[in-house]
Parts: sequence; structure tokens; C-alpha cells
Amino acid sequence: MNEAVILAAAEGANPLLPNWWEILVTVLGFAVLLFIVTKFVVPAFEKTYEERSQAIEGGIAKAEAAQAEANAALEDYKQQLVDARTEANRIREEARAEGAQILAELKEKAASESARITEQAHAQIEAERASAVASLRNEVGTLATELAGKIVGESLADDERSARVVDRFLADLESQQSAGASN
Repeated sequence: MNEAVILAAAEGANPLLPNWWEILVTVLGFAVLLFIVTKFVVPAFEKTYEERSQAIEGGIAKAEAAQAEANAALEDYKQQLVDARTEANRIREEARAEGAQILAELKEKAASESARITEQAHAQIEAERASAVASLRNEVGTLATELAGKIVGESLADDERSARVVDRFLADLESQQSAGASN
């Protein structure tokens, strides 16, 4: 093996410099490979890169649009909530006012009903009092006539005369009572 190294060294070939045919084949292979890569592979990568860029940008645009739509929906929801609260407050105030009005009407009805019942009771009491007075007059007249008849000793059966006497007596009695009450 020593002889082969010596022979190669003797021929004058430098082991650090490759053969020019090897360089030519390597450059041609590299050029063909470079042509294939630039003609077919790089455009495919560029196309994929562009599609991904557009997909990402489209996704970002869709996300921004969805975010804007969500913000608009949120604002709309907030506005509807404010409107609903305002409407609820208005309805509550209307209900309070209506309740106060109904309460006032019921109080007024109760007061008028109470006044009517009181008036009716007074009228009934007055009617009963008048009936009692008339009944008492009649009974007092009858008793007075019988008593007078017993005192006089004769019968005072004349109803008309006895009624006049009793009426006059009761009128005198009433005038004395009213005169005594005013003093």
C-alpha cells in the first residue's frame, strides 16, 4: 500500500484538488437539481405559503368581524337591558299610581257607603222615634182619658174630644220642656 501512495505522489496529482471531470459532473448535477427546485419545488412552496398567509389573514379578518359582531350584539344586549329596565320601572310606577288611585277610589266608596249607612241609620232611628212618639201619644192619650174618666167619674168615650184634650196636654208639655231646656 505504500507503493500506491508513492506512485500517486510520483504522478504529480495533488490529493487536495479534485479531478476536473468530477467538478463538471457535480456542477451539472447541481444545475439540474437547482433548475428542478426553482421550476417545480419553489413555486409549490410559494403557493402553499400564499394559501396559508391568505388563510391566516382571512381567519384574522373573520375573527375581527366576529369580534365586531359580538361587540355589536353585546351593545345591543346592553341597550335592550337598559330599555327593559326602563320599561319595568315605568310599568312599576304606573302600577303604583294605579294602586294609589284604586285605593283612593275604595276609600271614597267606603266613606260614601259609610255616610249612606249612617244616614240610613239616622233615618231609621228618626222613623222609629216618630213611630214610638206616635205610639206613646196614643197610649198616653188612652191612659189619660181612662184616668180622667175615673177621676171625673164618667166615661169620656168621645174619641174626638179626648184626642183634642190629649193633644193639647202633650203640646203644653212639649212647650214646657222646650222652655225648660232653653233656660
